[in-house]
Amino acid sequence: MKNSLQADADIQANPLVNPVYRKRLLMHRFGMVLSFLAMALGIAVLAWILATLVIKGFGALNLGILTQNTPAPGSGAGGLLNPIIGSLMLVGLATVISTPVGILAGIYLAEYGEESRLAQVTRFVTDIMLSAPSIVIGLFVYAIYVAKVGHFSGWAGTFALSLIAVPVVVRTTDNMLKLVPGNLREAAFALGAPRWKVALLVRLRAVKAGVVTGVLLAVARIAGETAPLLFTALNNQFFSTNMNKPIANLPVVISQFAMSPFDNWVPLAWGGALLITFSVLALNIVSRSLFSQKIPG
Repeated sequence: MKNSLQADADIQANPLVNPVYRKRLLMHRFGMVLSFLAMALGIAVLAWILATLVIKGFGALNLGILTQNTPAPGSGAGGLLNPIIGSLMLVGLATVISTPVGILAGIYLAEYGEESRLAQVTRFVTDIMLSAPSIVIGLFVYAIYVAKVGHFSGWAGTFALSLIAVPVVVRTTDNMLKLVPGNLREAAFALGAPRWKVALLVRLRAVKAGVVTGVLLAVARIAGETAPLLFTALNNQFFSTNMNKPIANLPVVISQFAMSPFDNWVPLAWGGALLITFSVLALNIVSRSLFSQKIPG
């Protein structure tokens, strides 16, 4: 008995004496080393990509890239004015369409998600759309719209981008509304507020920063999408704001110029890629700053 007590005291004084503890400590350190190496590898690859993009794209950034249209092959200097304007139109209209649809659908899921079978089906379909490849959505819009009207158009591209953005806004709104404390809802109900007013003026207002974050993340998601636009908006070499015709956009122009053999197109592709990267980075910084707002208790 005395020897057993002495052994327990020795283990407490020096846990390394225990073989079980030594094994667990070894596995813990091994796991930490693997985690650190994976993190370092990911950061190194990301830094490599960003460094290459900045080095090759920064030289193409000038006033002309924002004021001149895309040049003809081998014609000399030019810019990206028409694809920039086209991308702003496509992404802006897609945001205008997807934001109210996504927020209202998210409110419905949060309020009636446990009571309605339709809400459960909606949540399931939303999860599927979140993981669906964007090229599939582009082909879907091509089949139901572009093939029917017989031509590519900016409206088809807007519709495709909206289908990509809506699930992001829906899930973000649904998840944020679930974070609202129950006593806040109960207090509103106790004052006689109807359910729709509690949802819109109490719960949604309490998590408005998180909902805006979801919208910004959706914009960042669709800003660089190329595959769906290849089947919908396609491209336009000339400046055009006619949404019923093919319209220039940065992702498709970057893809086209990057694979071209023309010396005046390749630098513009790097410059356009850098513009999209900085834009998405700015949106993510803004969304992270908004997300830091705490939910009221």
